[in-house]
Amino acid sequence: MRGLLVAITVTVLAGGALTACSADDGPEGSIDAFVAGWRKNDLHAVDFVDSTGAELPAAEVTRQLRELSGELARTPPAVARQDDPKVDDDTATGTIRVDWTLPGDTHWTYDRQVRLTRDDDGWRVIWEPQLVQEKLTNGDRLGLRRDAARRGGVLDGAGKPIVEPRPVVRVGVQPNQVTDVGNLVDELDAAMRAIRPALVPTVDVADLPKQLVEAAPDAFVEVATLRDEAYQQIKTRLQALPGTRFQAEKLDLAPTREFARALLGSVDAVQADDLAAHPGRYVVGDLIGQGGLQERYDDRLRGRSGFTVTVERPGQDGELAPTGTELFHRDPEPGQAVTTTLDVAVQNAADASLRAEQRRAAVVAVRVSDGAVLAAANGPGAAAVNLAFTAQVPPGSTFKMVSAVGLLDRGAVTPDAVVDCPQTLKVQGRSFKNSDDFALGRVPFRTDFAKSCNTAFASLAPKLGGDGLVLAGRALGLERQWDVGVDAFTGKVSTNGSPVEQAAAIFGQGRTVVSPLAMAAATAAVARGRFEQPKLLLDPAPAAPAPASGLKPNSVKAVRAMMREAVTAGTATALKDVPGRPVHGKTGTAEYDNDPAHTHSWFIGWQGDVAFAVFVEGGGSGTDAAVPIAERFLRALPR
Repeated sequence: MRGLLVAITVTVLAGGALTACSADDGPEGSIDAFVAGWRKNDLHAVDFVDSTGAELPAAEVTRQLRELSGELARTPPAVARQDDPKVDDDTATGTIRVDWTLPGDTHWTYDRQVRLTRDDDGWRVIWEPQLVQEKLTNGDRLGLRRDAARRGGVLDGAGKPIVEPRPVVRVGVQPNQVTDVGNLVDELDAAMRAIRPALVPTVDVADLPKQLVEAAPDAFVEVATLRDEAYQQIKTRLQALPGTRFQAEKLDLAPTREFARALLGSVDAVQADDLAAHPGRYVVGDLIGQGGLQERYDDRLRGRSGFTVTVERPGQDGELAPTGTELFHRDPEPGQAVTTTLDVAVQNAADASLRAEQRRAAVVAVRVSDGAVLAAANGPGAAAVNLAFTAQVPPGSTFKMVSAVGLLDRGAVTPDAVVDCPQTLKVQGRSFKNSDDFALGRVPFRTDFAKSCNTAFASLAPKLGGDGLVLAGRALGLERQWDVGVDAFTGKVSTNGSPVEQAAAIFGQGRTVVSPLAMAAATAAVARGRFEQPKLLLDPAPAAPAPASGLKPNSVKAVRAMMREAVTAGTATALKDVPGRPVHGKTGTAEYDNDPAHTHSWFIGWQGDVAFAVFVEGGGSGTDAAVPIAERFLRALPR
């Protein structure tokens, strides 16, 4: 039995020896084991010697390999044997290809020679720093320098930059220089609130004391980044405060803080969540698009960073420093511009018209002749939400423009046909009334339109049928699939509702919801006589814009006349003396919940080649809030 066990043991040992590299095996196996181990950061399957022939533990080679890799160690290269090694007695040489993937999917690829030596135990890899890269020596490290690309601009309709580098000042505090934290906070708060136009939202310094405690004594604790024109207003006040520090630089900014802010977005320093969501794509200090066009087209605008792989070496102080040796370089590729249809003067007028409005509001303007979006303003201040494009709210009586097109298209009414306007109208037990409970009696339909009589329109709802309203809306572009290059809500029109729902929907209540852009586009369609999808981007141009469609000439001619009468003798008479060409329009007051007192304020209209929509969330009647904004907008337009 003992002899049998010995025999079995010998057999097993012999079988195990067959799986390892023997002196008779070729050097391919050792090279392949080295290639696989480098990638895995585990070289235990490889035997090493140094250039003098002394044995080296695999763990020591693994450590040196990682140190030599320096800043690239976190992403080991792909390594592959390129050919069969050349054997000369007890030495061999083989070629491996090393392929590093740098950030931005940049590849640095080169070949290296692997030298091997053979003894009684088999082939051993001769370890030397040059295996990693030919110019490396003991103690060197690979360094990576990232060269940011010049960001592409956002251009206006004339091809001029809207967003370009503009001077800013970072206002900060150095903790160990502050003498009175409480006074500092009060003075900073007062100074920030003194800036005009006011910063919306305001700069919040309530958490500054906590930040100062947690920061290093000589740190720069940022309070706010101000445009230079804002900083100059309070420069003297800020510089008089002990502990304040200032850093001047340039950032990619629009002409003003609120300039189409929600549409354009902003360019800001990359945040921790961005780094986590896109490993390897960004590094700390990168500037990326946040919101709006800047975020949607960030890849195009940001371009492609350049990279330089360098050799670094510890100095006398132990800190790594560049040696001046560059191993690989790729030039940065500048970003491409995004060209919009925005008109700076019209956008400035839209922004200015909202400056005094404290409620959420939007103004969007579209060129009648070609559908180009000229302005998209959102408030208050530099609002981040693009209500102008994405709001989904009832249109109120502005929708009477759509209803009138539908009624006229069907021959259900004419502008001069008498349509009674009672104080109230009951439909299946539900009572409909007019704003402020007015009644006009038996008047022409054009007067019902100009004075915005809900009961007159509700009485005509059966003439449109279940689908008449949605067909009219679609003819004006509502509900259709648009491609404007950013998110945009084109509306949802009530269809096939009950008689009560049809009566409500015909004057913009019920289940119908729209955005200001959708109503501005519909208004432009009436003004030009056909629907054309709004255009925001010229380059890159949208891939699949909605097709244009014509409208019945007699219908839109009649609606144009009624919208002019709304300004000259209806609910928008505040606009009849606006300088320039005649203003056409329609007011709207839209209930948005079960409380009739809760209403949005609307106005839609056009003057000359500019069609527009004004929306004020919770603004009350159209006459009270939207019309004054429309007047400010029109008066600010260039003549």
